[in-house]
This record gives sequence, structure tokens and C-alpha cells, in this order.
Amino acid sequence: MARAFNPHYKLPNRLRWLLGSVSFLLPILLWCAVSYLPFVWHPLVKITDSGGVSYFETEMRTDRATFNEEVANMREQHLQLPQGIAVNPVYLPAPHEVVKAFYTAFTTPPAQQGDPWLHQSLWHSVKLVFYAFFISSLIGVPLAILCGTSPVISRLTEPFVEFFRYLPAPAFGALMVAILGIYDGPKIAIIVIGTLFQQILIIANTTRKLDVGLMEAALTLGATRRRLLMNVVVPGILPDLYRDQRILLGWAWTYLIVAELIGTSSGITWFITQQARYQHFDNVYAAIMMIGFIGLGIDLLLAAMGRRLFPWDKGRAR
Repeated sequence: MARAFNPHYKLPNRLRWLLGSVSFLLPILLWCAVSYLPFVWHPLVKITDSGGVSYFETEMRTDRATFNEEVANMREQHLQLPQGIAVNPVYLPAPHEVVKAFYTAFTTPPAQQGDPWLHQSLWHSVKLVFYAFFISSLIGVPLAILCGTSPVISRLTEPFVEFFRYLPAPAFGALMVAILGIYDGPKIAIIVIGTLFQQILIIANTTRKLDVGLMEAALTLGATRRRLLMNVVVPGILPDLYRDQRILLGWAWTYLIVAELIGTSSGITWFITQQARYQHFDNVYAAIMMIGFIGLGIDLLLAAMGRRLFPWDKGRAR
């Protein structure tokens, strides 16, 4: 039992996979219970037969109190009683409906001719995230390493970055639209703003954790500042830098939905908005889960690549 609370204890592979599977299984079981067991929730009644109630329609959902009141009214008036079954609100489809939507969402054409299909919307969103993260990394990583190695650059940069990172990225939406137009430019800018400043602080802190003895030894051997940076600092922090980037890429995905609402709606956000408008919530859940699966898949791929690129860092890999 003590090992379970030891952060340095390496779980056996079978146990790791078992616990990982349970972490997904528990929420799914809860979802199934809420969806399939009427006594757990099911606050509404779906009309199967309207009976003598003029405003009831088949497949219509109404709350239980209204349904029971109308049943009592019809009984008093000796009219046909309405019939219904207990159901959840339309915004909470059952798991099997969402699983089915993983297929039908790709095969069902858009409601309006000329609108993008789901796979086109997904690909558009993936490109937005990676363009934005590439720009963020192009600026943030070098600046963060310089901040981590130079107190002067750190003091010139980090106080402002600390201030700016508390400003909500979506607040710049209108400004970005005014500057960059209504298409993809402001969306990329919002994701960059949301990740860049966090990136600078996290990677600068990672750089400062590098063993000072390594840098002192390199300076003693006559390394120039440039060679110190390129041959000691960067290789020394590379495994941790790679891990930081994996985490920060996840942040970029979290800004995607907000970013795509700015200017013209596009990508997976457009699809989710359209499906919610038509109350196709099975497609909404499926699309949201697709984002999660894509993000998780990319993270697992990067983790596997990290184990290949930095085999000496296996003890810290997750």
C-alpha cells in the first residue's frame, strides 16, 4: 500500500494499463447508469401517445409534473389518457446513440449545400492548432531558454509576461479581427496568445533547473556563451523541454473552440454549433469526443517518440 503513494514507484505495465482503462470505464459506467436506469434520473417523459391532450405530440418531451397533471385532467374528463416513457433531456443522449454518431456524423451530408463535412471541419481545426503552436514555439522556446540562462533577459521579459498571461486570450478577439480580418488569422492569434506567455514561463523555469555544475564545467573548459547555450544548455534540457511542449500543446487545443468562434465560424466549432442548433446532441458529443481522441492520440504518439528520442530519460517518462 505504501508503494501506491510513492511518486518514484514504477507501476508494472499490466497494472498501468488496467488503471488507465478503469479511469475511462468509471465515467462511462456512470453515463450508462444515468442513461439506462430510469430510477437514477430520467426527469422527463417522452410522449408515445398524446391521448386527449391537444398540445402533446408523439416524441415530444415534457417534465413529469406536467405529464402527471395532464393525465389527471384527462381522467377527470373521461378522455383517453396520454402515454409516455421516462427519458432524459434531449441534451443528454445515451452512449449507444453517441457511438452510432461517430459513424453517421461522417456519412450524413451537411444540412446546407456547400457547407463542409465533418472530416473537413476536423482537418481545418487540426491545422489551426498546429499552425498556432508552431508560431508560438518559434517565438517562445528561444526566448524562454534565454530567460532561463540570462538574469538580465529574464528581468527584462518575465515581469511583463507574468502580467500578460493573466489577460484572457478571448478578450483580444475583436482586436484580432480588426487587425487580421475575419478568417483564420485571428483564430491563430488567439491560440498563440493563449499559449505563448505560459510557454515562456514554463520553459524558462525548466531551463533554470539544469545542473549548474554542467555549465560551470563547460565555462572552465573555455566554452563561449554561444557554445554553452547550444552544446550544454539545449541538450541538457531537451527531455524536459519536449515534455513541456507536450503539455503546452494540450493547452492549444483548449483554446481552439473559443478561437474558432471569432470572426467567421469554422472548423469543428462550426460543426458543433450547427448540430446543437438542430438538437442533434449525439453528433455534438461525438464531435467533442473526437477532439479528445485526437488530442490523446497525438499525446501518446509524442510520448512514444520521446521514449525513442531520449532513452536515458525513461525513468521519468509517463
